[in-house]
Amino acid sequence: MGAGALTSPPLGLEGVVKLKPGKDGAARAGHPWIFSGAIQELEGAAAAGAFVRVVAADGAVLGVGAYNPRGSIAVRMFAREDVPIDGALVRSRVADALALRQALGLVGPGAGYRLVNGEGDSLPGVVVDVYDGWAVLQILTAGAERLREPLLAALAAEVGPQGVFERSTGGARHEEGLADRSGVAWGAEPPPIVEIREGASLLAVDVRAGQKTGFYLDQRPNRLLVGELARDCRVLNAFAYTGAFAIAAGLGGAASVASVETSGPALEMARDAWVRNGLDPGRAEWHAADVFDFLARSQGRFGVIVLDPPPFARHRADRDRAVRGYRDLNRRALKALEPGGLLFTFSCSAHIPRDLFEHVVATSLSGAMRLQVLARLGAGGDHPVLAAHPEGEYLCGLLVRRS
Repeated sequence: MGAGALTSPPLGLEGVVKLKPGKDGAARAGHPWIFSGAIQELEGAAAAGAFVRVVAADGAVLGVGAYNPRGSIAVRMFAREDVPIDGALVRSRVADALALRQALGLVGPGAGYRLVNGEGDSLPGVVVDVYDGWAVLQILTAGAERLREPLLAALAAEVGPQGVFERSTGGARHEEGLADRSGVAWGAEPPPIVEIREGASLLAVDVRAGQKTGFYLDQRPNRLLVGELARDCRVLNAFAYTGAFAIAAGLGGAASVASVETSGPALEMARDAWVRNGLDPGRAEWHAADVFDFLARSQGRFGVIVLDPPPFARHRADRDRAVRGYRDLNRRALKALEPGGLLFTFSCSAHIPRDLFEHVVATSLSGAMRLQVLARLGAGGDHPVLAAHPEGEYLCGLLVRRS
C-alpha cells in the first residue's frame, strides 16, 4: 500500500479501509459488518479496536467503525457518516436508546429492561441491562473496549444508576483478543439479589453471578403470553433457570407447573420466587434434571410446554449438531404435549436462522400429529434489530398447537 494512496483520516479515526469493487452493497444498505474478504486496502493503524473510516472503491465514504484483524468481521460500523467515534457520539447513542425505552413504557421503579442492544442501538459490542436502577455492562469487542470510559460517563449522565456492574466475560470477548473483566465499574456495588417487576411477577436477579447479565430480559413478551394462555393447564417449564416462565404461568392460573433445570442454585431461586409471588407451593414441582432425560421418562401429558434452551450452536461449525438437537428436543416435547396443547419453543442460537428453526420444528412431528402455527415469537422492543442486519435477531420462537 503506497503512502498517500488514500486520504488521511479525520480527528478521532486512525485508519482508512477501502472496499473491493462490488463489495459495498451491504454497507451502503446499512449492514453494520464489513467482512475481511470485502477489504481491498487498509491504510493506517491495524491494531485491534482501531477506529477507521470505510470507503467504497469509488471513494464514497460509507461511514466509520472499529477495525479488528482477528476475525472474519473486520469492521463493526458505528455510524454511516464521517464523524469521530468519541464520547459525544457514545452519549448521543445512549440518550437515544434511553428515549426509545421510555417511549416503550419500560423505564421506571422496579423495571428491568435492555438499555443498549449492540448493533441494534448503533453501539456494536455493547450490551447494557438495567435492573431497578442498577446497570449491568457487557463490553464484547475491541472497539467497544476503547470506549469503556465514555460509556461509563454516558450511563452516569443519562441514566443515573445507583451503580454500574461490569460483566465483560466469555467467548466473544476472547475471540476479540480481550481478557475477562468483572466487578463494580462505577458507583455502588449491587446487592446479591435485585428484584424487578414484570407484569404481575416479582422476579429475582443475581446481577453479579447470574447467567448473562443476571436474567433473560429478551423473553418478557413471551412470558406475558404464557401467563395469558396457561389458565387451568398443566404446564412444563423446561430449562427453567430462575423460574420466570413458571411464575408467569402460576400467576396466570395454571393448574400446576413443573420446572426442570440442571442448576440446583437456579432451581432454588425459582422455588423461593414462587413463594414470594404468593403462589401455592402445592401447585409447583421442581426437578433438578436434564430436560431430554425428563421428557424421555415423562409419563404425563402437559397442556402447555415451554422450551427455552441455551444456544445449541455457538459457532457455525456447530450448526448440524444443533439442528439434530433441536429436532430431538421438540420431538420429545410434542410427544409429551396433550392433543390441543400449546408448545412455546425457542432458539437463541445465532447460527440457526428463523427459517431453519421453523423447518426443524415442523419436521419434529411423528405419526398423525399435526401442528398449527399460532404466532412467531421473538425478543421485546428493548432488543431492537437494524432492518439491514437480520443476524441481530438471535432469539426466534414459535407458538404452535398440536392436534
